[in-house]
Amino acid sequence: MAFDMPEERKMEFSISKMKEVIKAETDKRVSREAAEELSADLEQRGKEITQEALKAAEQKGRVTVRAEDIKEALN
Repeated sequence: MAFDMPEERKMEFSISKMKEVIKAETDKRVSREAAEELSADLEQRGKEITQEALKAAEQKGRVTVRAEDIKEALN
């Protein structure tokens, strides 16, 4: 039983939320491009973590990804 993520599924971290995340760490202004870069990176990392978590769930014979699978994927 293999888990596949749809190819066309698009995740999106909003630009305004990414600016908020960056601004929480600095008093500097944040460009749209900086927020877009952070968004793109987080989306890619999220996909990679998800794939690892799916593998962990599958190895345990489950169809539900649990927090423990995400934690395992992050290690």
